[in-house]
Amino acid sequence: QNRMKAIYTLTIFLFIIHNCLAQEQKTTVLKGKIVDQQQEALVFVNILLKNKADSTLNYATTTNEKGQYQFTDIPAGTYDFIYSYLGQKKQIELTYPLTESSFDLIFEQKSQQLATVEVVDESRKNADFTKLRDVEGTTINAGRKSEVVHLEAIAANLAINNSRQIYAKIAGLNIWESDGMGLQLGIGGRGLSPNRTSNFNTRQDGYDISADALGYPESYYTPPSEAVDRIEVVRGAASLQYGTQFGGLLNFKLKKGPKNKPFEFTTRNTIGSFGLKSTFNSIGGTVAKGKINYYGFYQYKTSDGWRNNADSDAHTAYASINYSPNEKMSLSASYTHLHYLAQQSGGLTNTEFQENPQQSNRERNWFKIDWNVFSLSLDYQLSSRTKINIRNFGLLASRESLGYLGGPDNTDPIYLDRASEEEKQRSLICGFFHNIGSESRLLHRYDLFQQPATLLIGARYYQGQTISKQGSGSSNFDPDFTYLNADQLDGSDYEFPSRNIAFFAENLINITPQISITPGIRYEYIRNTGEGYYRQIVRDLADNVVLDTLRSEGFFRERSLALLGLGVSYKPNKMMEVYSNFSQNYRAINFNDFKIINPTLVIDQNLQDESGYNADLGVRGRVKDWLHYDVSLFYLAYNDRIGEGWLPDNPSSTVRYRTNIADSHIYGLESFVELDVWNLFDKQNETTALKLFSNIAILNSANIRSDISFYEGKKVELVPPVNLKTGITFRKNALTASAQFSYTHQHFSDPTNAEAAPSAIIGIIPSYYVADISVNYRYKFLELSGGINNLTNNYYFTRRATGYPGPGILPSDGRSFYLTLGMKL
Repeated sequence: QNRMKAIYTLTIFLFIIHNCLAQEQKTTVLKGKIVDQQQEALVFVNILLKNKADSTLNYATTTNEKGQYQFTDIPAGTYDFIYSYLGQKKQIELTYPLTESSFDLIFEQKSQQLATVEVVDESRKNADFTKLRDVEGTTINAGRKSEVVHLEAIAANLAINNSRQIYAKIAGLNIWESDGMGLQLGIGGRGLSPNRTSNFNTRQDGYDISADALGYPESYYTPPSEAVDRIEVVRGAASLQYGTQFGGLLNFKLKKGPKNKPFEFTTRNTIGSFGLKSTFNSIGGTVAKGKINYYGFYQYKTSDGWRNNADSDAHTAYASINYSPNEKMSLSASYTHLHYLAQQSGGLTNTEFQENPQQSNRERNWFKIDWNVFSLSLDYQLSSRTKINIRNFGLLASRESLGYLGGPDNTDPIYLDRASEEEKQRSLICGFFHNIGSESRLLHRYDLFQQPATLLIGARYYQGQTISKQGSGSSNFDPDFTYLNADQLDGSDYEFPSRNIAFFAENLINITPQISITPGIRYEYIRNTGEGYYRQIVRDLADNVVLDTLRSEGFFRERSLALLGLGVSYKPNKMMEVYSNFSQNYRAINFNDFKIINPTLVIDQNLQDESGYNADLGVRGRVKDWLHYDVSLFYLAYNDRIGEGWLPDNPSSTVRYRTNIADSHIYGLESFVELDVWNLFDKQNETTALKLFSNIAILNSANIRSDISFYEGKKVELVPPVNLKTGITFRKNALTASAQFSYTHQHFSDPTNAEAAPSAIIGIIPSYYVADISVNYRYKFLELSGGINNLTNNYYFTRRATGYPGPGILPSDGRSFYLTLGMKL
């Protein structure tokens, strides 16, 4: 009897297992067969599954030689089953899982002769500004403020990376325009300093390109705009996926070789005002039956500069290769090289700027960059629901600045008869950066509560070695970047090793087809160390040297922390989204905060890391095809914010003091609205567009708590209360013409809110406006473009420098012209 019970129990168990397996098979496999009216199997029928609740869930396949198809690991839901054959397309709605074992179809064909078909991505058609999809590649962007600039559709001066035009539709960016050649990008958002874009996590194709992502996150390399396909910007809650910068992510996606050609050659040649000459040349294509894609470019540009003593030339080269042995795997490698040499005009006093902003009192100041970036990436599709991305990258780079560091109100000693040979020597500051890193991401789609969900987990390892040297250079006029006392520098000599280990996870959960939440967490381990020496000089009241010695010291800072965040998205319909997010931020003090020997700067040796959070609430979408908008409120809490002010015990001193200024907050409104006037009145004309856009940011800020009384209650520096960009673009077939107007309201350049100072290092940055026009025309394989920047020839400045390339006022360029001739073969 016990044996019979055991047999019955085993039979029931096996029956349950069989049904579970059958159910699992039914819920994870969609298969069927497609035939014609004569029941003949149709080969190469293209099939697309589009989830009606989640537009990011798309699956594609084709029928085999027996007319059969199969999808695996398909989430439950309602789908549009779209199948096409020989130019004919049909669509059926189905609910998955199926009640039947298979989904077979008869394709009723109509015989017709097809002409050549050109496939166009409607979402990108004539679009120069969009947003990131909720899930893109191995990233989750739902509930975040994201912007994408498509450079192919922009009429702008791309040869000099004109930031005003390129980033015109990104709300709230404060742009420093002291580099007329576009060698260094200087943008900051939401009141953060634009200095070398150091408050953004700056990447190229997803990997780091800054000097040291944590220890020295300044970007000396900016990809040539002529080589960039699109620029991705993620703000607010970007810290969880990309790291601890308050500004968010700035990612340059470079072009790839065309998929339908084995070889393509592109050349763009530009001439312009002040001796501007630029040539950009690229090759690319796809070979080996579509398995290998390659792309490379070389750009050379040179200019005399708008100001005196502003000569520069730059060489940029890039090569990439992508190998895809099958549909699941893709392996890519790239190398980037930049070398440029620029003469630095130096800063001006307020009086000198009013007299002649083109003048320069420094002809011995030079700046040199050598940048080498390597990358090796793997993309692998583990299943239809799971993919992995691994990015390995490395950097070998250097930056060298040479010149006289005295303020604009101090005459260069080379012109003083009474100056000693030692006083005439220039200061040489060099930084060498050797970094490696690896970042891995796994993205998995699954079903949760009858709704699709997406999980992202990732890990990052980063190791850097920064060498910082400062000492006396030659007293000549040429760019001689050699130390006079190389074996024993008379300024400082430090090594700063760093290490960073991070783990992060985010989960996009669709509560309903309209509402989603994205919780996330990031764990960071950061270690900064340093060892070296600096020269200490003590003088008596008569300016006699009473102490001159070299002092050794070391630094060690280690910390572990967790950052939390949450994004929420509500889409009442396909044309509108309400989004909100919250994310903690953290910024470790960097090597530049530790030790730089500068006669006008003292650094607080008790500097603390910065912390805070970002919060957003916004609405974005479209009204039919004629209105595009994104309007949001933000709040940025910034604790222990580092800045430069006066010595606490001597506010009247001309010496600057770098310290933790205050706990600050910055909040405001960011809005972007674009109206397609032509489409509003003539919806049938797809070859013509007339678009008006307005981009305005209204900000407020304050230092709410400070240990130094004269900072508390003051406005945060570099926060324009009003930042406006507006413009119009007309497109007719191959012609594009645009005009743009930019306005930035006056704001303070230092935390004491000083209005003016004799040295011009601090003071108000006055309100200014700039107008630009550009025209672009394409005819077959030729392209002709040109324009005028700063049409009204305004004299203005966006920056007061405290060190290189100043100190003092750094004027922006006056009116300039450019003309570009391009060809694609």
